[in-house]
This record gives sequence, C-alpha cells and structure tokens, in this order.
Amino acid sequence: MTSPLDHPARFAQAAGAPALSAIATDVEGLEAGMTTLPGGAPAYFARPENGANFPIILVAQEIFGLHEHIRDVVRRFAKLGFVAIAPDFLIRYGDPQEAPDIEAIRAIVAKVPDAETMAIFDQALAYAATRGGDAKRAAITGFCWGGRIAWLYAAHNPQLLACIPWYGRLDGPHTPAQPRWPIDIAEELKTPTLGLYGGADPSIPAELVETMRARLKTAQAPAEIIVYADAPHAFFADYRDSYRPDAASDAWERALAFLRAKGVG
Repeated sequence: MTSPLDHPARFAQAAGAPALSAIATDVEGLEAGMTTLPGGAPAYFARPENGANFPIILVAQEIFGLHEHIRDVVRRFAKLGFVAIAPDFLIRYGDPQEAPDIEAIRAIVAKVPDAETMAIFDQALAYAATRGGDAKRAAITGFCWGGRIAWLYAAHNPQLLACIPWYGRLDGPHTPAQPRWPIDIAEELKTPTLGLYGGADPSIPAELVETMRARLKTAQAPAEIIVYADAPHAFFADYRDSYRPDAASDAWERALAFLRAKGVG
C-alpha cells in the first residue's frame, strides 16, 4: 500500500527530537502501511496478517500530523487484534511534519473544515471494513487536536460503540470551517465516551472540564471524563518531555477496558 504523500517513519519537526522513552512497535505479524482513501486522503493502516471480522479503531492524529507516534499507536492496536486506521485529514492544507514551529501548524489546522474531516473518517471506516474489519464493532480514539475530532465524530456517527478522546480541546474559536466544539455537542452525544485529560494542562482548564461534565450529566450522555491530577497536556506522548508513564499506562489500560466493555476488542 503506497501513497504519493507518504513520509518516512519519523517524528514531526516542531515536536522536537524524540525522547528516549519513545515506544517503537514493530510490524511482525501485521499488515501495515499507507493507503489512499476514496476521497484522496492518505491514511496509515495496520491489521493482523491473518483472520477477519476484527474490531475497528479509528485513530485521530495529533496536531503534529500523521507522524511516527500516531503510526506506532495504530500498530499497537493492530497487535491487539484491531483493524486500526489513522487518516491524514490535515495534509491537504499543509504538512505539519515539515512545519518549523507550533504556530505554523496552528495556521494549517485552522484551515481544515470539520465537515471534510468527518467525511474522511467516514471513508476510513468504510475502508477498514473492506480490510477485514467489522463495521458493527467500531470505535474512535484521538489525541490532542484529534481528541477534539474524536468527540465531534462520535456525535457525527452515533453508530460507533465507543469514543476515547485524549486531552482534546473542549472549546475554542468558532469559525466557518470549525463551527462547533465538543462543548457544543454534549447534549447530542449518544456514543459511549471516555475522556482522558490532564489536570495540569493549561490549554484545557479545570473549569472547562467541569462545564463539559455538567453538560454531559444534564443531557444524560453516556460519557465520563477522567482527569489525571498532575498530568500535563500530551501525557501519553511517549516521545515528548510531557510523557508521564504512570498516567499514560493507567489511561491506556482504562481505554482498552472501556473498549472491551462496549463490545470493541
């Protein structure tokens, strides 16, 4: 599987040099590589080499794009028996992997229409179903900007069995391209959702988390938010200084247990 927009396996420039704690998951026993979705978006895909009717996990990338950390997460899920796929929904508007700094990346992200992103994830889900995945047992997870996307896609596609956003922003500028945020869709959320957040994340203040919890409770939405008190933003990003092994490990186990409990995995 190839794509003209494929990159070598590396980390985004703006994220800095990868830390020694970066996890590297091999491809032994997997079919893994790049593909191109029907609408033209590239995606990284992995699944067990043998078998069929696997649960599907959609992976929404960080603000840094479809770089090595996200590809590794895809492989981790595939090792656990998932068809996992991470579509690149940013690349049409610029390449976060090549951007020199975070401000340049934010300028790219601001251009990306949510409606287009939802359509790309629809295509990714359909593609995963053609590669041995069971579309009736599908979930989404996402990190950083992808955490925001995970919340929105769960509202867009209530057929999902589970949603796991990791430190995705809950509110922000409302623009024509990005008219809604997770805080705006709390009342319509039907997909069981487990939010994983850091209590020491200045970009997502505790007051906003509590507001989101209150809206979810009022709506009787099937969602909960776990906050790791001393964890910063990107506490799961093992290639960065923000990585907190204890919180990351606990959150990962909670995520997998949540997927199993909801019939995915």
